[in-house]
Amino acid sequence: MKSLAAITERRFEGEFGYPSTLVVQAPGRVNLIGEHTDYNGGFVLPCGINYYTVVSAAARTDNRLRVVAVDYDQMDEFDIHEAQVRDDERDWVNYVRGLIVCAHARGYRLAGADIVVTGNVPQGAGLSSSASLEMALALALNRLFDWQASMLDLALLGQAAENEFVGCQCGIMDQYISAMAQENQALLIDCQTLEARPVVLPADTRVMIVNSNVRRGLVDSEYNSRRLQCEAAAEQLGVKVLRDVSVETFEARAAELDPLVRRRARHVVTENARVLLAETALNSGDLTTMARLMAESHASMRDDFEITVAPIDVLVTLIKSEIGEAGGVRMTGGGFGGCVVALVPEHLVAAVVARVDQDYAAATGLQADIHICQAVAGAGLVTHRN
Repeated sequence: MKSLAAITERRFEGEFGYPSTLVVQAPGRVNLIGEHTDYNGGFVLPCGINYYTVVSAAARTDNRLRVVAVDYDQMDEFDIHEAQVRDDERDWVNYVRGLIVCAHARGYRLAGADIVVTGNVPQGAGLSSSASLEMALALALNRLFDWQASMLDLALLGQAAENEFVGCQCGIMDQYISAMAQENQALLIDCQTLEARPVVLPADTRVMIVNSNVRRGLVDSEYNSRRLQCEAAAEQLGVKVLRDVSVETFEARAAELDPLVRRRARHVVTENARVLLAETALNSGDLTTMARLMAESHASMRDDFEITVAPIDVLVTLIKSEIGEAGGVRMTGGGFGGCVVALVPEHLVAAVVARVDQDYAAATGLQADIHICQAVAGAGLVTHRN
């Protein structure tokens, strides 16, 4: 993170000719279990990871916003009152503009600013690079313009930017955990009440993230269609969201649903139950149960929600063959590519790395990227100058 801050600081002064007044960071995240449950009002179990978006910023005396994206070597410049124009060529621009538009709509005071952004959260991998960007930007603006907004307020603002401007109907999980993650712990987040409970991560277990390098985008018909299918199931079952349907109720009424909608709903209902069981398992150090729950979650995403792809399934099989019941592995993220997450006993990490390196490329023609992560705290201030 310090090296990222140094990059933004140097670029800021080189680009704008004066030093920034603050540097903030926000982490990416990995979700241990609970996929596509957040927008259904359900439960998720993510943690922050030690990959970050870092922002250097300073307020201006006019209404111009200048934002430099170091990783693309691009700048976007606009009047804050004219941010509603989308950019069809540069995706990152729309996250920035969406945040400004939604901040205006919610009455947050804004003026111009100079901003430089960089990061090392893998993009298109399901690790929430977009939410990390949103939370870093939102925290910088909160500090520059004295919004006195809570971290939850900032998370909701970031979600609104994605829903209302970018066009991805995501739930609250990604922004919530990027804003409010806790060091060395996961958070059990209730996406209906927006309350959270810390969950212990075993000290001798590593969080491994393996990027399949099958790139995927969330703003597409597949992701948003899943949400519509879940909403249709909830309506047919007479509830506001699928969170309100127990496994027992679903099984009793499943025949009422269209077969496709039934499968989508079954994933969500059973996944919510698995998240609650996972909380208990982790807090008691029961990795055998956690391994079973993660396996069931992956099968449900593959068969009922239909969001895995062949290279992801290959990775899960390879990793499972090394860790057995001593740890868990599943796809993580929105689906259609991206990453798998594994909870791996420390003494098996080297074997997992070797197995993936040896067999994944041969099976798929792709090269996987392996990240051994720490659970880190959420968005925060790096430096501040008056």
